[in-house]
Amino acid sequence: MISSNDFRTGLTIEIDGDAWMVIEFLHVKPGKGAAFVRTKLKNVRSGAVQERTFRAGEKMPRAHVEYKEVQYLYNNGEDYFFMDTSSYEQFSLNKEQLGDTIYYLKENMLLNVSLYKSEPIGVEPPNSVELEVVETDPGFKGDTATGGSKPAKLETGLVVQVPLFIEIGDILKIDTRTGQYLSRA
Repeated sequence: MISSNDFRTGLTIEIDGDAWMVIEFLHVKPGKGAAFVRTKLKNVRSGAVQERTFRAGEKMPRAHVEYKEVQYLYNNGEDYFFMDTSSYEQFSLNKEQLGDTIYYLKENMLLNVSLYKSEPIGVEPPNSVELEVVETDPGFKGDTATGGSKPAKLETGLVVQVPLFIEIGDILKIDTRTGQYLSRA
């Protein structure tokens, strides 16, 4: 059991037999009345988002989520296929289940999958990935002195703001938590 006072982003709780992930939370202490916690929850199976308010200190069961190492294999446009590295079983997740994670997936990369009741519900990419620039405006001599930035499209379709000296073909290190450029690889 976990108290509503201990909520944090990414925590998975069980409500009415279903697992919900805390996306946002706010502890509210009004001048008059009891404190409460206002949350935005996402159903880990269906992806539905719901706003819900809990009394401060209210207890609820924590959803037991397991993590396993998997290898990303390929996608067929709508579904993304993964293989469990220990049992070699394959499974797929769709774009809705993966969200923005699809922009960080490269074939044969290792990552962790979240399992709820032995059913895959999402994947966690590494903190940073290396991706190649496939499209960007050319940089001109002297541009680096101004410290400006320009958009660059990467091999997975992700568009990030990069320094002016980045060119097509460069390999960039991207932070998967924020989606921002870190450095050249």
